[in-house]
Amino acid sequence: MSAALPADTVAAPRARKAFIPLECNPELMTRLVHDLGLSSRFGFVDVYSISDPDLLAFVPRPALALLLVFPVSESYENARLEEDATLEDWNKKGEEEDPMWFKQTIRNACGMMGVLHAVANGARELIRPDTPLSRLLDRTRPLGRLDRARALEESDELEVAHKHAATQGDSAVPNAEDEVELHYVCFTKSAKNGHLYELDGRRKGPLDRGQLGEEDDVLCDKAAAVVQSFIDREKQSGRLDFSLVALTPTFD
Repeated sequence: MSAALPADTVAAPRARKAFIPLECNPELMTRLVHDLGLSSRFGFVDVYSISDPDLLAFVPRPALALLLVFPVSESYENARLEEDATLEDWNKKGEEEDPMWFKQTIRNACGMMGVLHAVANGARELIRPDTPLSRLLDRTRPLGRLDRARALEESDELEVAHKHAATQGDSAVPNAEDEVELHYVCFTKSAKNGHLYELDGRRKGPLDRGQLGEEDDVLCDKAAAVVQSFIDREKQSGRLDFSLVALTPTFD
């Protein structure tokens, strides 16, 4: 699973604001969340396999969240539209909301949305007080989905941190208005009900992907099977441009 420059599908509507696509680079993403306020004891690492025990052994556990980068293909779009047609728009907020979900209205911001979903749910208790992350989450948690999306658009701290990270990667820096065909989704485990959730700002809300065991993290077999379903869907087309990173403890 190699690094990629993910963002939104070419079919996405034009947003009021656009971000430079964020490279799927665990070192860059770790610096980003540390700058925003996450504890330095946690960061992102590459996941090179979801089935090989030897490669999985290199990933510190527990894995608190996964960020998957995948091609936005016709088969994916068809599956997304079919499932979304059966769902209502997410209307939870505040203490009743679990997991916390952000609607994406910023163009090419799916990388930042994935990072926000990862830390707001998988690592909420690990955010330092009086930091950009803590202030952003405190401000947006009581808001409905549209006001919350607007608050992200208006956050200067978020925009500055994202721009700094997006221009520091190993790949050529794309333009914020570029059309790209890769996308991020986040997977986290609910602390309240133990379910695995797929979090994607392009969807209608969080997607419940089933119950996990009490001791399971987001790299357990059940969670890996959900990730594998994205890969299996693209086997017919031969698309192999997937990347996977995990939010985990860091060890010196």
